[in-house]
Amino acid sequence: MADSPHLANVSAADVPPFAAMTGDVRVSFEFFPPKTDAMEAQLWDAIGALAPLDPAFVSVTYGAGGSTRERTHATVARLVRETALIPAAHLTCVGASRGEIDEIADRYWEAGVRHIVALRGDPPPASAGQFVPHPDGYVSAADLVAGLAARHPFDLSVSAYPEVHPEALSAEADLDNLKRKIDAGATRAITQFFFSPDIYFRFIDRVLAAGITVPVLPGIMPVTSFAGIRRMSGNTTIPDWLAATFAGLDDRPGPRALVAAVVAADLCQRLYQGGARDFHFYTLNRADQAYAICQLLGLRPQDTRS
Repeated sequence: MADSPHLANVSAADVPPFAAMTGDVRVSFEFFPPKTDAMEAQLWDAIGALAPLDPAFVSVTYGAGGSTRERTHATVARLVRETALIPAAHLTCVGASRGEIDEIADRYWEAGVRHIVALRGDPPPASAGQFVPHPDGYVSAADLVAGLAARHPFDLSVSAYPEVHPEALSAEADLDNLKRKIDAGATRAITQFFFSPDIYFRFIDRVLAAGITVPVLPGIMPVTSFAGIRRMSGNTTIPDWLAATFAGLDDRPGPRALVAAVVAADLCQRLYQGGARDFHFYTLNRADQAYAICQLLGLRPQDTRS
């Protein structure tokens, strides 16, 4: 298979220092709604630490089967009330009727939320991993996007899978599904995390060949726990070098965090060299690593930029 034209621009010799990546890098951050008072304090500490980096938006996730619906709404509503950030509320169609989803969308609109991350959603544990649409509900993410777009003029983001969704029949079927979501009204896609730039660039080549021209933001997952990454990886390739890099660091959180920040920043640097300018970070409600990576990418707090 021929290399992606993006990859032709990436070599060890011409990748610039991190400091050269200034001026046109844009970032966004994902958080999840807290379950306890301690977790809520950690979340808002993370938001406060990352807000000065002027993210394009911050997203708040939605639990399997809508299990965090009210906590997601409360977090997003507080972001609108108390910060200048642009919040993006995750919304899924699992276990809810169209009427329920439309009501949630109306509540978001009334609260001042203008950006929705529209997802089919993971089925709840009791379903044995099988997605079954609600009898009166939206049947797919594309159907949800169309419904939300008809309800209000939301800015709509959707998911994309550089290494193919685990339930997809084929890579072609998965790409067709992404195109249906875009055609239904989505304005951008955010990828599942990955660890090799060539995986992203080859996916982008396929996306463009399919006639999809909206931004496709690379999703970046810093390795806060290598065992956790293995559990979450699903269909994501874990390179041998990554396992070797984090070997022996399970019980050494300080060195592990330093290594994780450099590994993620190096991935972003190579993506930047191939043309990427927008990066979406899965923060796991922790600010330090995302902040360190942004520092390496040349981003500085707004009040200290020259």
